[in-house]
Amino acid sequence: MPNYVEERGLAKGGKGGRSADEEKALSQHVKEWTTWAMKKAKVITHYGFIPLVIIIGMNSEAKPHFSQLINPV
Repeated sequence: MPNYVEERGLAKGGKGGRSADEEKALSQHVKEWTTWAMKKAKVITHYGFIPLVIIIGMNSEAKPHFSQLINPV
């Protein structure tokens, strides 16, 4: 008759009762989700950086005229 620890899968040798297939599937799922999230973050950063810089620049105190922006002097 198994004791409480063995019955619940809490023994030190077990991984919480998960099989190797479940662990592999979970690992694969986490890897796919991480890859998907990083691809989305790359696109957001790529297309959002310049607009962010423009918005921060427009909200700053120094507001030059357009002619001052065009002339290099």
